[in-house]
Amino acid sequence: MSEKISYGGQALIEGVMMRGRRFVACAVREPKGEIITISEPIAPAIYASRWSKLPFLRAMTILWDTLVLGTKMLMYSANIAMQEELQKEHQATHSAPSSSGSKEPPAAIPAGLAFGTLAISLTFGIGLFFVLPLVLVNFADPFLADWIVNRDLTSLASNVLEGAIRLSLFLIYIYAISLLPDVRRVFQYHGAEHKTIAADEAGAPLTPDSIQKFSKEHPRCGTGFLLTVVVVSIFVFALLGQPPLVLRIISRIVLVPVVAALSYELIKFSAARKNNPVLSWLVVKPSLALQSLTTREPDEKMIEVAVAALQKVQAEESVARTASPPR
Repeated sequence: MSEKISYGGQALIEGVMMRGRRFVACAVREPKGEIITISEPIAPAIYASRWSKLPFLRAMTILWDTLVLGTKMLMYSANIAMQEELQKEHQATHSAPSSSGSKEPPAAIPAGLAFGTLAISLTFGIGLFFVLPLVLVNFADPFLADWIVNRDLTSLASNVLEGAIRLSLFLIYIYAISLLPDVRRVFQYHGAEHKTIAADEAGAPLTPDSIQKFSKEHPRCGTGFLLTVVVVSIFVFALLGQPPLVLRIISRIVLVPVVAALSYELIKFSAARKNNPVLSWLVVKPSLALQSLTTREPDEKMIEVAVAALQKVQAEESVARTASPPR
């Protein structure tokens, strides 16, 4: 009996990443129209270790997907998209034309550049969604103290207001970037990724006509995970009371992995109880609603890219299963 693999993915610049149990693959449509696919094995220490199966610790694989694999493949797709412009610049600055018919693969992404980009992204995200709400609520705390006499209620109100500001910033940010044309195309590829995975899970033919019939929203979307993180953080940080601003900022940064782990377990718990109406309204439906902002209906060419990525990783997984079948 063959093992069942739940494939995950991510939208890229003119492309899609798909991850299986042992391999990750991405497909990108270059400026001239050809689809380029690559694949590589994923680290067994991250996905196949004992700790990766333990509750709470297993959430770290999601963070690895988003922060490391996602950033690496996103930069790779951007590199492909820039190849034509770089070739034009090269030809403009050199009198001798490049050899016709030759096609060099995109250069490898330097590790330093990848981790530098990741560090900047993390700093921006933590600053915008965790530090800024604290700075803003710090200005409101004196007014809350005047309005609410009870110290415990003041602390609770401060933390709830902080969470409301964080959630508002998150939604405003998602909506604002969705207005950018380039981001809208990425969101179309996001829809193509969801539709393709849904079609594969349903056993439907992986053709554009068949795939287009499926929803562009998917319960396992990473966007829903981020939304759950924002909401869960309200309850976690409320337990810490109202320490001085510096300690509050440090606690928010240090506890990000804890909040992420709790959020992941909540999503897993809800997924195992799909028919529970309370969990559906609290976890699943808000995630699907948010995806109306982060996904767009893809065209057929985008779906072709998503299918190429999925079939590439499926082929790698099939070879790996044949070489070392599961026990």
